[in-house]
Amino acid sequence: MAKDIEKGTIMQGDTIGEIRIAGDVVANIAGIAATEVEGVAATFGNITNELMNKVGLKTLGKAIKVEVNETSCDVAIALIMKYGYHIPTTCKKVQERVRSSIENMTGLKVNDVNIRVAGVDMQGQQ
Repeated sequence: MAKDIEKGTIMQGDTIGEIRIAGDVVANIAGIAATEVEGVAATFGNITNELMNKVGLKTLGKAIKVEVNETSCDVAIALIMKYGYHIPTTCKKVQERVRSSIENMTGLKVNDVNIRVAGVDMQGQQ
């Protein structure tokens, strides 16, 4: 495998052709996997990014950052957790789910899944 010129894109070559996986694809997989875990309200920045895209402005930042190497990647995710869930346990589940999803769908080895808890959704509080 060789790294393409575009950052975050990898190429997998064989005798038939090549496969390119963009870093944004890995980020989307990570985001979907993270929000499927019970106790995660959202990835931080989703609402802001959607509003900024609707008015035609560039996003201020992404909730998920991915660094793709030739055969592996590192992922950093900012999350908003639901109130009442044990944060360390929930974050561990997110790390496992994200790693599994990326490795199964792309074949890349996931070195790190770093999580930053950016907030707590208090709607579940009574």
